[in-house]
Amino acid sequence: MKVLVLTSGGVDSTTCLAMMVAEHGKDNVVALSVSYGQKHAKELEASMKIAKYYGVEHIYLNLSEIFKYSDCSLLEHSDDEIPHESYAEQIDKSDGKPVSTYVPFRNGLFLASAASIAISKGCEIIYYGAHSDDAAGNAYPDCSESFNRAMNEAICEGSGGQVRIEAPFVSWTKKDVVKKGLELNVPYELTWSCYEGKDKPCGVCGTCIDRQQAFNLNGVTDPLVLK
Repeated sequence: MKVLVLTSGGVDSTTCLAMMVAEHGKDNVVALSVSYGQKHAKELEASMKIAKYYGVEHIYLNLSEIFKYSDCSLLEHSDDEIPHESYAEQIDKSDGKPVSTYVPFRNGLFLASAASIAISKGCEIIYYGAHSDDAAGNAYPDCSESFNRAMNEAICEGSGGQVRIEAPFVSWTKKDVVKKGLELNVPYELTWSCYEGKDKPCGVCGTCIDRQQAFNLNGVTDPLVLK
């Protein structure tokens, strides 16, 4: 079976890619990285390094034009500052709305685009690394179990049953994801999660805080912190 994995260069998607290579073999895995007009290229560069590390086919897709109307703080045209606080702190201030780093319907657009590519490449399943910590508190609603079910139904129906999607971590915490990755010897030193594009992770944005906590809960230090 041939599969496609959405890769962002971060912990979750890289762990997902490692699982699929272990399960299906590198020749049956296609990695898809998507540009959405983010403020820096660090995660895309990490995606390419990771695809090369695992020896899988890598496809790059630019969807940045779709997001040019958004003022999401992650986007290069936005003047909004990226919050330097935990997701829990951000959720407390969001009145039930997604956090400011939520890119509008990003996973929906990524998965829809991936479905078209998957059909063309003969891939039967699309995998992506959404997990429960991101969905908590409606921070990133396109990471939830209900979103995954709805998108899977739409993609199965729209592809005539040729393609389906799976989010193997959708009920896991980030701690669980890192635990699995450590078992698979995932090269986390090649990954990038920080929303800032500096030489080293800032350590204070929401994704940095979540990442470091996940490693700490597994009794190890994030390799990017050691650099």
